[in-house]
Amino acid sequence: MRIATLDNEPHEMRWIRRMLTTIGHECHAFATGQSLLNGLRARSYDLLLIDWRPPDLHGSQLVEWLRERFGNRMPLLLLARQRDKSDLIASLLAGADDFMLRPLGRAELQARVHALLRRAYPTRFDNELVCGPYHFNPVARTLQLHEKPVQLKHREYELALYLFRNVGRLLPREHLIRTVWGQDLACKSRSLDTHVSRLRARLDLRPDNGLVLTSVYGMGYRLEFLGNELNDSPYPTATAAE
Repeated sequence: MRIATLDNEPHEMRWIRRMLTTIGHECHAFATGQSLLNGLRARSYDLLLIDWRPPDLHGSQLVEWLRERFGNRMPLLLLARQRDKSDLIASLLAGADDFMLRPLGRAELQARVHALLRRAYPTRFDNELVCGPYHFNPVARTLQLHEKPVQLKHREYELALYLFRNVGRLLPREHLIRTVWGQDLACKSRSLDTHVSRLRARLDLRPDNGLVLTSVYGMGYRLEFLGNELNDSPYPTATAAE
């Protein structure tokens, strides 16, 4: 999902972005409150992660503006230091959903972001994901094809789940590497190609099963439905199991 972060500390911003892309989110970083406001006018976001003390705006004023502009539909997570804890009450009353105190921990950050997104968009976070004959259970980390278990290694499962959650979308190579490996390293490019090749074989991605994993030269990969037997849309998406 698409997340906007506001933090004027470059090192902290890069760390947050890496932690969020690692678990599959698209993260856009802003260094000032005004740049965030301009960004919100240009595109939509599913969650905002905002430093309590942006350099050019007061935290509570920013929260009030965001709630007046977007209502309560977009989760808002504040980041603050221990000394600001008592002041955060005003922002919670103004409409912030939650806050975290620095220094941030990876597991807590990812868990709080996941909890807020799950609460705001419950249909996107069902425990099961079904695409034709493929049945994922992300909580148990299992995958079945035609009701038979498919064994995948950790990276293979992460890559497969992300591809199936983005059926029909062209996913750039760099984005896939950041998402699955959490790094921007050129040496991972060959690992990505190797993992894709293994997934094609182990998931039996072929027309008979309704999906193919195609390579778009110089750009990335796309997992596609074939024909109309699984979905009438030209760019179908995975559906959650009932």
